[in-house]
Amino acid sequence: MTSKTTTTLSIRDLTERIGTEVRAGKEALLSGEHAGAIRELLEQRGVLVFPQIGFTDAEQVAFTETLGTLAPERDGEAVYDVTLDTKVNKQADYLKGSFYWHLDGTMNQVPILASLLSSKVLPAGGGGDTEFCNTYAAYEELPEDDKGQIASLRAMHSAWNSLLYHDPEPDFATLRQMMAIGQTELPVVWTHRSGRKSLILGCTASNVVGMEYSEGVKTLVRLRDWATQPQFVYRHQWSVGDLVMWDNTGTMHRALPYDPDSGRMLRRTKLAGEEPFA
Repeated sequence: MTSKTTTTLSIRDLTERIGTEVRAGKEALLSGEHAGAIRELLEQRGVLVFPQIGFTDAEQVAFTETLGTLAPERDGEAVYDVTLDTKVNKQADYLKGSFYWHLDGTMNQVPILASLLSSKVLPAGGGGDTEFCNTYAAYEELPEDDKGQIASLRAMHSAWNSLLYHDPEPDFATLRQMMAIGQTELPVVWTHRSGRKSLILGCTASNVVGMEYSEGVKTLVRLRDWATQPQFVYRHQWSVGDLVMWDNTGTMHRALPYDPDSGRMLRRTKLAGEEPFA
């Protein structure tokens, strides 16, 4: 694994295929002087960890804007409360889908480029780590026969399919609300503008178009199991002040279980998407 130091930027790979720790001073990060290197490293490594950098909300927004265009949240806010506390986040129930492997924005033609999370409060009682898998590396290491078999496959994605993971018997009003978000057909293999390819999988994927339903489900689960093998996964154990950012176009992620009443609080900013699914 790589370890490298420049004048003000120190990097250390956390696993062979995904995850790099980045250490630099706040002033240098907020100046944007390392923005190009950070963008390049993000695409190469999938996940970047800035240990205990301790950004304020304003600093996190400013840092995000050095890297691209800030994507506002649903109600226009720049920073989003990632918590299961419904007193803080009225849409907390929607976050229950985050306990299952997914990438964000499968309902959009252009998904967000990246998310940045700052840890503010650790969950009382433990838990709440976040796992990431590298879907570039997972595709690249597939056997050639598999690559040929899945090259032209397309899958249906919907928010309501992820709902059924954590609420298999939703009431009709909830199901109808989630179904109103819509569904979309996406390739299983995303061919990026760079020429690299990654896998589009996760809990929003329900079936493979044109394939018998059970066979399609087996295909999606088999590929998910492949992509989430330990060699493709980085697990982050949070400390207060950590900032973790990940390439949403080349990874999947999930939160590990924790007590919803534990007070766990992360703050999120997002980089607007720059490339449509293809």
